Amino acid sequence: MKYIEIDEELYRFIASKTERIGESASDILRRLLHLSLETVVVDLPQAISEPSLEADEAEVVKAESQRSELFNQAKAAVEKVMAVQAQPDISHTEAKVTAIDFKSIVNEHLLAQQKGAVGRFMWLLGNLKAATGNDFNKVLDIQGKGRLYFARSKQALLDSSQSSNPKEIGASGFWVTTNNNTAKKQNIFIEVLEHLGCDSEYARTIAGYI
Repeated sequence: MKYIEIDEELYRFIASKTERIGESASDILRRLLHLSLETVVVDLPQAISEPSLEADEAEVVKAESQRSELFNQAKAAVEKVMAVQAQPDISHTEAKVTAIDFKSIVNEHLLAQQKGAVGRFMWLLGNLKAATGNDFNKVLDIQGKGRLYFARSKQALLDSSQSSNPKEIGASGFWVTTNNNTAKKQNIFIEVLEHLGCDSEYARTIAGYI
């Protein structure tokens, strides 16, 4: 058996023509040159001073396995980040609610200019809507037994009670029933403040202005 040295490009070319695992370089060249395996025309090496074709294929399989594992790890990491991002930012929402300056809705001088308990009730609700923005939607959860206190339309309150005397809170699109006595209005307003994150004791203080 004789040995020869070949360059990297030629070696890769021979390796690319492999048709079965373990096929020697000599067999590959014989096949490419259309030489019979039984007829020796020229001695060609069965081994080249490079890694064997079988070992080279094993390295390829190993590399593919490593790439597949890395891909799966990266995919899992991306899916985890996406799952976290898809969750509602509860902490941000809570911070937004607790950041409301409830003291800002009270102005004793302007309150004194309002007409009766209904006027003060409506004025405080209007200030609260301006201070809370979209969080004001939570007032829709506050209901009485078999009747609504808040709604997005006048008709909804009338359907709940014909004597509700609905009034719109400013130009907010929110309506409130106003036919309750002063004590009931104060209790409703306390519940509204608590729903929006106000301390219960301070909520009673504000409701006392009605």
